[in-house]
Amino acid sequence: MLRKLTILFTRSIKRNTSDESQVTSYAQAGFTLTEVVVASALLIIAIVPILKALTGAQVTSTIIERKTRSLTLAQAKLDAIRALSIYNYSSNFVETSTSLDGPYLCSVVDTTVSSNLRTIEISVGYDLNNNNELEADEVEVTLATLVARRW
Repeated sequence: MLRKLTILFTRSIKRNTSDESQVTSYAQAGFTLTEVVVASALLIIAIVPILKALTGAQVTSTIIERKTRSLTLAQAKLDAIRALSIYNYSSNFVETSTSLDGPYLCSVVDTTVSSNLRTIEISVGYDLNNNNELEADEVEVTLATLVARRW
């Protein structure tokens, strides 16, 4: 057994030392510094537009998410006012910068059209500057409806 290992070891040493052309070709197979720099520059040039597109997509996604949440909250508030108006038509539904869900604020405008008809306008938005005031540039959704006296 020891003799077989010695023969195998001797053959592998002979093979590695005798084939110097193979060793030289491996040494020359690497990249030069110039090639690495050019490849890196091309990679950076390709990645920058991709990252810009991903950033834009993230911003758009956040805007759509806020508008969708604002619409859902505005519809829920409008449904609540309609339900209240059945038995409390004479109540005033005006609200200013009421918190609905965390940073989402709501303002309600109640305008009388006639003795049996009112216009309810609901504005909902995300409080960007955290001042608990719904400002014009923060309004995401505005819904309006007419509410009639039932009896």
